[in-house]
Amino acid sequence: MSDSTNKQKHEELLLFLFLTVVLAPLLSIIFVGGFGFIVWIGQILTGPPGPPG
Repeated sequence: MSDSTNKQKHEELLLFLFLTVVLAPLLSIIFVGGFGFIVWIGQILTGPPGPPG
């Protein structure tokens, strides 16, 4: 293999590790936290779910 092919494979490996170890968990935390925040604000504005007391 040539040097450029090895360099490209190394860059692809680093990108894959970044996406799987850093970006995917971070995006999932942001998504779940954002959804929870939206539900929380909704319950502040409209009250908890269930039949009216």
